Amino acid sequence: MKRLDGRVAIVTGAGRGLGRSHALALASLGAAVVVNDLGGDVHGLGADTSPAEEVVNEIRSSGGRAVATNHNVADWDQAGQMISLAVEAFGDLHVLVNNAGILRDRTLANITEAEWDAVISVHLKGHAAPTHHALGYWRGRSKAGQPVRASVIHTTSVAAFAGSFGQANYTAAKLGIIGLSQVTALEGHRYGVRSNAVSPSARTRIGLETPGAGESLKAPAEHHAFDRFDPANVSPLIAWLAEAECAATGQIFHIYANRLLVLAMPPIVHDLTADGRWTLEALDRELPARYVRAPQISDFLEL
Repeated sequence: MKRLDGRVAIVTGAGRGLGRSHALALASLGAAVVVNDLGGDVHGLGADTSPAEEVVNEIRSSGGRAVATNHNVADWDQAGQMISLAVEAFGDLHVLVNNAGILRDRTLANITEAEWDAVISVHLKGHAAPTHHALGYWRGRSKAGQPVRASVIHTTSVAAFAGSFGQANYTAAKLGIIGLSQVTALEGHRYGVRSNAVSPSARTRIGLETPGAGESLKAPAEHHAFDRFDPANVSPLIAWLAEAECAATGQIFHIYANRLLVLAMPPIVHDLTADGRWTLEALDRELPARYVRAPQISDFLEL
């Protein structure tokens, strides 16, 4: 018995990079996988069915089960069709890995409405729409008396914790995804659905778009050296969260190389009380000495 035998999973953005690695890992552990990818470039332009089909062929050649789909996860109806496809192809659905994303980098003063909307749509709506339809399916199963042990895995980023210059749209979407995951955990609990957010750092098309990242993220020259930014380093955590027996929910993880951080929503750092309404003078006196250092990406990623 493999640890994911009998599980059915959808992985979005699974034609390349992290999504491809996740799909292969889930399939190797026995899951049937719906490999979703539009096949566009890193900016979301164009379409090509071959990346998803190539991953499916790789899974099938190893004896696994998989189907390809190029449904647009940011389209509400197409996201629903993708959920239905999983059930029609494999009889059920247990795991949804929301991974698809694009970049349209621009400083906030220069960004266009279209550049803002495209990134928010693919990342945030592209997580929300499949989750909406999957929750509807699991709710129906639960109300019909069927056992549900489902897992939704969302993809966030260190940009959500520390910001990223020139990526206001991406950062806002990734922080929104953490909130979406928290609500999914709260609302899904009654139906047997868990939800967690994973922030990965790996060598992907999106990661390589960061200025200077090409040198930092490149594979080691030595053939047998540990590749710290291989996307496959992230996939064991995805597979662990996908297991029916896993109890984790409402969690936020950051993972890269051999390092795994368990994170929390912002804690209370100071709790100040005024004698009645706060005055400007009291704020002058109390706040400046208590400013909190803003997180830096280097806090989460040692380059």
